[in-house]
Amino acid sequence: MQIQSPCVVALTWRLEDAQGELIDELAEPVEFFFGGADLLEKVEAALLDQSEGFEASLHLEPEQAFGEYLAELVCFEERSVFPEHIEVGMQFDGLPEGAVTPDMPAEAVYTVTEVYDSHVVLDGNHPLAGLALRLHLTVCDVREATLDETEAATVGQPAFTVLNAVQSGPHLH
Repeated sequence: MQIQSPCVVALTWRLEDAQGELIDELAEPVEFFFGGADLLEKVEAALLDQSEGFEASLHLEPEQAFGEYLAELVCFEERSVFPEHIEVGMQFDGLPEGAVTPDMPAEAVYTVTEVYDSHVVLDGNHPLAGLALRLHLTVCDVREATLDETEAATVGQPAFTVLNAVQSGPHLH
């Protein structure tokens, strides 16, 4: 079966930074919805009209992946609006209740980057924002999408949602 929207593709991949350092590896095939929000646009473009066994090595500039790093997505919030136990690396879906920083996107995933007695530093950038990436992928299977998958335009989590940590648009697993 050729990859056309909508369908489901099972992929393995190796994701590296521009220096070749491993960021993520899918050694076992994982299914993604083709034609929705599960995959980055450049990945879908490479997969279109391909079939099982296809391999590709892609170079993704930041604007093709997780965007440029934006300093305006970093904010300081009072320590008192966070749970008692908080540590660097924790993530929050949106700002915590009681946060007072204006104009921060409510839908962003914020990562705690520093914790002080009086305040906490949050970063709303994707952890891979600003990075050029290399992605080597292999198509292990292609199948028709179910009606539920087509209606949802996903097989579950978007491919690009929580890779080693987690801006708008696609995120990594």
